[in-house]
Amino acid sequence: MLRKFLAAAAVVFGVGSIALAATPLKVGVSAGPYADILRFTAEKAKKDGIDAEIIEFTDWTLPNEALNAGDIDLNNFQHQPYLDNQVKTRGYDLVSVARSIIVPFGLYSKKLTSLAAIKDGATTAIPNDPSNAARGLQLLEKAGLIKLKPGAGAQATVADIVANPKHLKIQELDAAQLPRALDDLDFSVVSLNYALTAGLDPKKALLLEDDHSQWNLVFAVKTKNKDNPAIKRFIEIYRSSEVKAYILNRFNGTILATW
Repeated sequence: MLRKFLAAAAVVFGVGSIALAATPLKVGVSAGPYADILRFTAEKAKKDGIDAEIIEFTDWTLPNEALNAGDIDLNNFQHQPYLDNQVKTRGYDLVSVARSIIVPFGLYSKKLTSLAAIKDGATTAIPNDPSNAARGLQLLEKAGLIKLKPGAGAQATVADIVANPKHLKIQELDAAQLPRALDDLDFSVVSLNYALTAGLDPKKALLLEDDHSQWNLVFAVKTKNKDNPAIKRFIEIYRSSEVKAYILNRFNGTILATW
């Protein structure tokens, strides 16, 4: 099933035919800006003789499923709490091997232009997967809209809200659906990759995470491949000054490098 999906993804996203042998290096990523950075890295990696195929997924659960099945060699789309939850709940034999970028979550609205404009009883939404739900709740707390139970951290749920002075009505939706849901909500938490894909402007967000965010993305591999030379070299190229400059220029500071 996964092999058929990957083959279809290669056609849709123009990454060539899927070679299910050891080469080329297959890198999984969620659709959007993360993939642009990996494609730029892949072009640079060619100089080192590394042929990398960038495979985009539109469902956040698939990159880890494909990695665990051995259909891709590494992925870069998730933060550590999300990976930890996937390993715990699905039994995947995956580990993180390097930090990559911070892709800020933001509060977006098609109806409001400031946090101050949020009215009592406003409707909002957060992602429905556990770690990103916690991240969304933390952003609402940063905005001063709710207060979470002390120590809730990366496991926070709506049950950990101890103060909701504006009586927000909080829905939990699939992360990819959040931009489209803005037509029916007053505002919503949206991940930057989905915001950009939907044509939302991060500069017009009501609030964005900053470079102090703990939610940096990581490169993940199967445990047996954590010392694979080709993977390590690809990540070194990714974490180079040239790629960092590309990220700054391409995304105008809305995506933050961790090196």
